[in-house]
Amino acid sequence: MKPTFEPLTSSVNNSFLVRQFEEKYFSAPYHFHPEYELTWIVRGSGKRYVGTHMNDYFTGDLVLLGSNLPHCWKTENTKNGENSNSIVIQFHPDFMGNDFFSKPEMKHIQRLLSNSQSGLQFTGNTNSLKEKMYGMPDEPHSFKKWILLMDILHELASTREYTMLSQEAPAPELSALEKARMNTCIAYIVENFRNKISLQDAAALVNMTPHAFCRYFKKLNRKTFIEAVTDYRVDFAVRQLIHTDHSISSIGLNSGFNDISNFHKTFKSRMKLSPLSYRNTFIKKLI
Repeated sequence: MKPTFEPLTSSVNNSFLVRQFEEKYFSAPYHFHPEYELTWIVRGSGKRYVGTHMNDYFTGDLVLLGSNLPHCWKTENTKNGENSNSIVIQFHPDFMGNDFFSKPEMKHIQRLLSNSQSGLQFTGNTNSLKEKMYGMPDEPHSFKKWILLMDILHELASTREYTMLSQEAPAPELSALEKARMNTCIAYIVENFRNKISLQDAAALVNMTPHAFCRYFKKLNRKTFIEAVTDYRVDFAVRQLIHTDHSISSIGLNSGFNDISNFHKTFKSRMKLSPLSYRNTFIKKLI
């Protein structure tokens, strides 16, 4: 249950990748790779996982991810049988040479790439960016494709209309072993929080005793393993309450709580409102 390493290989004619994915449900697991990644959801909706961060995504979602930042998009619903569709640009930090992004002309883009280590969701008007991305998969000239990439990065570096996603991710000064261990733990939570979660299984994945694992996890995340699992479950329930008309009990069960009374108690403790009151309060704000 580790985040999958995805090896990427550019073509003979291009030093970076531009790909379009169209499938009913996005199939990529929680994974990572050394390449930066810019993903535009052309069509689709569901849950986006970036590092320790979970949120809803919808058509138009535009996110830049840093090197080796674990992530995945999981499709929740499809409208009228439509396929999910995305355009993804991936490039290695040194795809233009070791010092390319260190040049004075690249300082704004270098700052953008540095910030992307937390994951950046762009929230402003991105129509011009998406027009450029839309034509890239079919652009036959590699130089024009490269110019489009530079133009897109320049435009992204010029905006401040973005949200940093995974600000609670493990600190960058962690050793490679600690990063690998923590990525394994988060991958286990991402893939299993809606089902039964076992502290013993999580500890075994990183070859630690449950007691040692609990101390280790809290030291790095400032919360216990169970608190982290509960955060994912409550956050998932919140978004189901807002974006669906499912019953309270089905949302509780679907979010990983195997006991409805425990769901109500935990939700109220975290959100200061019962699930029903939270949903009604949100609806009133929209009226």
